[in-house]
Amino acid sequence: MFIGHYGVGLALKRYAPCTSLGTLMFAALWMDILWPLLILSGVERVRIMDGATEAMPLVFEYYPFSHSLMAAIFWAVIFATVCRLLKGRLSTALALGAGVLSHWVLDAIVHLPDLPIGFSGASFVGLGLWDFTPAAIAIEVAFFVIGLASYLRCTRPLDGVGNYGMWVFAGLLILIYAGQFAGPPPSSVTVVAYAGLAQLLIIIFGGWVDRGRRPVIR
Repeated sequence: MFIGHYGVGLALKRYAPCTSLGTLMFAALWMDILWPLLILSGVERVRIMDGATEAMPLVFEYYPFSHSLMAAIFWAVIFATVCRLLKGRLSTALALGAGVLSHWVLDAIVHLPDLPIGFSGASFVGLGLWDFTPAAIAIEVAFFVIGLASYLRCTRPLDGVGNYGMWVFAGLLILIYAGQFAGPPPSSVTVVAYAGLAQLLIIIFGGWVDRGRRPVIR
């Protein structure tokens, strides 16, 4: 899943209005940021195979430290704990933890049964919507649209960046997502890994746009 995770980050703004959107999206995308680092270091493994599923040409061979349920719980606790240690609000800590944990839940909807439960990689889950492309697209776009709508309702623009920038941000994500289905499979695992790390640029851009908006007081 891709833009669905950004939808979660956007939706979390309602529950942590004083927290940067960049921070919220970083939490929601953390597992996909950690994963390429572990791929490049050889700790986890992925293989490119055209036709692996209708929507995704990747075979996830080993990734328990970034994408198992136990890893998701571990990282969620870490994010929430660090937030509290830095004197963050309890609501913010819970939002960050929920963002991290949501990543595994959303991935379980689209992945084949390849998402590990524990660190040993002995048990796997996945509903497999990547083998039903229209359904996978529909549910992912729905998560994104709902998150974006929630964000727009609970914030308002302070300037042009906050107003038009958010639409540019949303459009950019939609274009990147559509490009995943239009182009050929990645040329190498290294390309896949660096594309994953490039999401940091999207997160930074979203955080910058968010500085041009402020929470709506209700």
